[in-house]
Amino acid sequence: MKSSFWRRFCRNKGAVFGLIVLMLVALVTVLGPFIAQNNPWDMVGMPFAKPWAEQGLPLGSDTMGRDIFAGIVAGARVSLLIGVVSTVVSLLIGVSIGAISGYFGGWVDATLMRFTELFQAIPSFALAIVLVAIFEPSVGSIVAAIAVVSWPPVARLVRSEFLTLRQRDFVAAAQLAGQSTPRIILTQILPNAASPIVVMASLMVATAILLESSLSFLGLGDPNQMSWGYMVGSARTVLRQAWWMAVFPGVAILLTVLALNLVGEGLNDGLNARADGRGK
Repeated sequence: MKSSFWRRFCRNKGAVFGLIVLMLVALVTVLGPFIAQNNPWDMVGMPFAKPWAEQGLPLGSDTMGRDIFAGIVAGARVSLLIGVVSTVVSLLIGVSIGAISGYFGGWVDATLMRFTELFQAIPSFALAIVLVAIFEPSVGSIVAAIAVVSWPPVARLVRSEFLTLRQRDFVAAAQLAGQSTPRIILTQILPNAASPIVVMASLMVATAILLESSLSFLGLGDPNQMSWGYMVGSARTVLRQAWWMAVFPGVAILLTVLALNLVGEGLNDGLNARADGRGK
């Protein structure tokens, strides 16, 4: 099973490239303090130093003489933290609501889906801005805001999977065996619905990173944490004078989000058994 998954995954060269990029980003996150010696908030050189113009500033400095490279390394940690944690929270909410809705159906399904549609009727980015502004910008409020706007698609996906799977014979067999409803949901149906959820989760991490970057670009990021979005936002007024201030963190966002999307495609291929048939 595992060998067939990796065989199908590795057929997608883009997914392999994305996985390598993500491993490099994770490595930078873990080894950040050893890779970048400078504090991203400290003035360590002349303002607007060009890349490699000063020793110890490989990517140059910003308007306050802060190390761009150190900022990108620190931003990787913040972006991945917010992306992963907010995705986990939104999955917990979406999977729970979708599973209950799809399994029980009837008025339970109708009520939960109307509740889901209520959140989908509000523009996601606008709702995230309002939530972060109300609770003050911080890592916690950003994670909560992204989770709140991200769970409805998960709930709909899980609901559709449960509506199909609850009609299968193995569910009827589990019911005849006297298994409880929570056990049937968690051990019988949910594992069979895991493949599309895993694929969606990888794409949700990419979306969460983009949302966090957009919020930071607008000045709604955590003021105590250096992030890629904050770095791009602080460079927008001096883009012609110091292009590297926006380009390098922008490329970091681009590569990370692209890598996550490519890995998502690879997971879709790897978890889809029919891919073996197409490859032959």
